[in-house]
Amino acid sequence: MDWLKNLPVVGPWATRLMTTHAWRSYERLDRVKWTRLAAAMTFISFVALFPLLTVGAAIAAATLSRDQQTELQDKIAEQFPGITKQQLDISAVADNAGTIGLIAGAVLLFTGINWVGLTRDCLRAVWELPDKEENPFLHKAKDAGVLFGLGGALLVTLAASTMATATVGWTSRQLGLAEQGWGSVLLQIAAFAVAVLADFLLLLYVLTLLPGVQPSRRRLVVGALIGAIGFELLKLLLSSYMQGVAAKSMYGAFGVPVALLLWINFTSKLVLYCAAWTATPSKEADIERRAADDDGVRNGSGGAPDPAAASGG
Repeated sequence: MDWLKNLPVVGPWATRLMTTHAWRSYERLDRVKWTRLAAAMTFISFVALFPLLTVGAAIAAATLSRDQQTELQDKIAEQFPGITKQQLDISAVADNAGTIGLIAGAVLLFTGINWVGLTRDCLRAVWELPDKEENPFLHKAKDAGVLFGLGGALLVTLAASTMATATVGWTSRQLGLAEQGWGSVLLQIAAFAVAVLADFLLLLYVLTLLPGVQPSRRRLVVGALIGAIGFELLKLLLSSYMQGVAAKSMYGAFGVPVALLLWINFTSKLVLYCAAWTATPSKEADIERRAADDDGVRNGSGGAPDPAAASGG
């Protein structure tokens, strides 16, 4: 892309862009072949999604009332573009919720552990860290622990998001905010902020404990915030489009899987970019590292390690 720097008018802007942290994060992604990593994450996430939804439906069918089941269906349909409320008929599994939940739980445990392992490897690849050599059984046990921890973090963030949304709704009613005009805009902004906060807390877990790294606090916070805002914007921009595409009869049974694959792929690429943001050192640190490498080459030594990768666990 250096040829852009030589173009008239565009050249100075391109030169300035290529010195930003955002561009250098993209260069790291391009160096580690991030489209392949995103494809791998998309596949394993797609496989693990269906037992996850089935377990959730079985638990909801056994514990929630009909109105609560309908509300849960609405929430899930909002989070996963391409899935409609009609396709999430929780009440249909009520008669055999125990058996369905047990089978789906076993499948989810297997696919979930594989998802943790593959996602961790992809994030460590972004950090350009080597694979860990350890006992495979201990490795799977650790992945299971991370999976349960991630599930717990997800439940906590969902509970916090639900409570915050309910608080916003109650406050708006007490203040007499109308659901039309400015009142509606304020409520939508508040709901967006709550969703971003929940995504932010979850990404803090994914970007650190999954790959086993310790990025600087500033880069971690900025990267998680970029991912949280980006995730919600993707959901707003793609949800209605994907649901419309999936609903068209000409796509038949392939509409929903294709929509889900697109959604998961975009989300996977966003997570990888957030990981690259946290893994890419600052411009000053990068200059110091290159200077140290040059000195090491002149002195016959191997040079200094990448400070970003050196903090990886």
